[in-house]
Amino acid sequence: MISRPLQAKFIWTDGPKRGQLLDMMRSSFSSLTDQVAERLLDGIRRGRWADAMPGRVALARELDVNHKTVESALKTLEKAGWLERQGSGKGRKITRREPVSPTALRIQILLYDKSDQTRPELLNLLHRLQEAGHLASFAGPTLQELGMKVTRIARFVERTEADAWIVEAGPRDVLEWFAARPTPAFALYGRLAEVKMASAGPDKSSALQELIARLIGFGHQRIVLVVREERRKPVPGIPERAFLNQLEANGIKTSAYNIPDWGDTPGELHRILDSLFRHTPPTALIIGDIALFFATMQHLAGIGVVAPYQVSLACTDSDPNFEWCRPAITHIAWKSGPVISRAVNWANNVSRGKDDRRKGINEAKLVIGGTIGPVPRARLIMPPP
Repeated sequence: MISRPLQAKFIWTDGPKRGQLLDMMRSSFSSLTDQVAERLLDGIRRGRWADAMPGRVALARELDVNHKTVESALKTLEKAGWLERQGSGKGRKITRREPVSPTALRIQILLYDKSDQTRPELLNLLHRLQEAGHLASFAGPTLQELGMKVTRIARFVERTEADAWIVEAGPRDVLEWFAARPTPAFALYGRLAEVKMASAGPDKSSALQELIARLIGFGHQRIVLVVREERRKPVPGIPERAFLNQLEANGIKTSAYNIPDWGDTPGELHRILDSLFRHTPPTALIIGDIALFFATMQHLAGIGVVAPYQVSLACTDSDPNFEWCRPAITHIAWKSGPVISRAVNWANNVSRGKDDRRKGINEAKLVIGGTIGPVPRARLIMPPP
């Protein structure tokens, strides 16, 4: 389902005034029903279904959404004159098609990191684009390999032949650069809510606030969120602001301790973890990246800190490998299917000459595992920073 952006009065005031940023987000997001209707309409236009549509249960299973959402999308297409009911137990009849053939686009997918080439949802995106007739491929260097620097990214993009770009987990300045170019671009995850461009990703704010509420309920006061530089600068992103706001709302004074600054290298990660646990050990640690999470688990094990006995540990991302972990990892999860569908639909719209700049946002949920729990008694006597 699509979640409504959280109404929060954030502590950080850089950029748009309080409350304005989320109003901007709400005005441009498309509903999940609209996204499903768009996907079904694209299938009709491409002739995937000959005379009638499959049933809503089969479509819901294929699209990985609720059958009620599919029914609403089918009704939308009925009202638009694309479908017609044939009676109980029969699929809806396809009443018209547009003889518009999309033009194949040369689409470059600029990944965040090299390891993302093996992520199932990104491979699915690549294959879906190719099935739609586009010449899609992963770009040679990644954002990490280009140093997240706009100047280096610009040089690479400008010498690369492409009709459209999909940027995964881009920082704000990079997405702003892509949004200002004449070549269509799509933001997949990253700081998408703060830039006016087509995009899709999860809304983690409410799930993150729920996690903080649970940790505070367990007695935690020293809660630290470790995220990469693009999530911290030039100002913290929306989920990070929600994190700080939730702490302040519960009487916990925030500082650089809660979202520490570090150099975004493996060495710097281990340095900041050593520093945290040497001086004022956090009782709860939230990690905003899969690679960082596994590196953090390994580091903590090396210094004898095990979740949830010495520290509560959670991740704001999801990974199939979590299923192999015991205790189960507390994390934030969402369905990637609608996000990938939105990106493919955007590419098809662009190929037909449409100026599609809508945003799609999907609800993220908190998955409680065994890595969080009450504050260890030995840690309760330590004063907060």
